[in-house]
Amino acid sequence: MVERERRRQDPKAHAATLRAGLTLPQLEALRTLEHFEWTLRFVRRPLFLEPVPILFAPDGSRFVVVEADGTINENPGFEVRS
Repeated sequence: MVERERRRQDPKAHAATLRAGLTLPQLEALRTLEHFEWTLRFVRRPLFLEPVPILFAPDGSRFVVVEADGTINENPGFEVRS
């Protein structure tokens, strides 16, 4: 049987797509957090604003936002469905 699922893609390509457009301080903070097994799950891309990367803790219990200057925001002012 031929598999017709087209939404799957190479995880490395997906990771590169998520990182596209992030600032250098964001990328550095992202690398540091990934060292502690935090996971970049998605990036919000509001119209005319900087991308907002959202990372989740290893157990999935909480999330943080990495601001454009590389700082970590634990209370970004919005909820994320898990």
